[in-house]
Amino acid sequence: MPHSLIPLERIERRILLIRGHKVIIDADLAELYGVQTKVLNQAVKRNKDRFPPDFMFQLTKQEKHEVVTICDHLQQLKFSPALPYAFTEHGAIMAASVLNSPRAIEMSVQIVRAYVKLREYLATHKVVKDIALLKQVVAIHGTDIEEIKQLLRQLIEAPETPRRQIGFRTGKEE
Repeated sequence: MPHSLIPLERIERRILLIRGHKVIIDADLAELYGVQTKVLNQAVKRNKDRFPPDFMFQLTKQEKHEVVTICDHLQQLKFSPALPYAFTEHGAIMAASVLNSPRAIEMSVQIVRAYVKLREYLATHKVVKDIALLKQVVAIHGTDIEEIKQLLRQLIEAPETPRRQIGFRTGKEE
């Protein structure tokens, strides 16, 4: 099976949210690029200047524990003494360029597509959520506006009752 036929969903499942960034763990990236994790990390270390903190960062022990807990396919990391690296979209592309293999380049295109699809999904989900919130607000304000309109109608349509005139009476007015 050609590598380009790896389902986008398989790549999307590898994208995690850590420290507010959408990332792929080094073991998953290495698998997608068809190399061992050790080979990927060595290539990255040889090109450290190409990987600023917004491209790649190392997980803490706590983050590693959480990743292993929620991702069944990363159970092998549980017993590894090394802390894994997390690659952002830009870091994943840069990793493909330092590996410079045909598969890495081909898979980097697929990874970018997965990130774009995920971004579009999140944007759409936010829009839907915002619309639902607006509907709630409009419903609440609609009820308030109706109550105000009814009170105004009562004031406008109130029957005029003859009122006594205010002021001093001398008794001759009658």
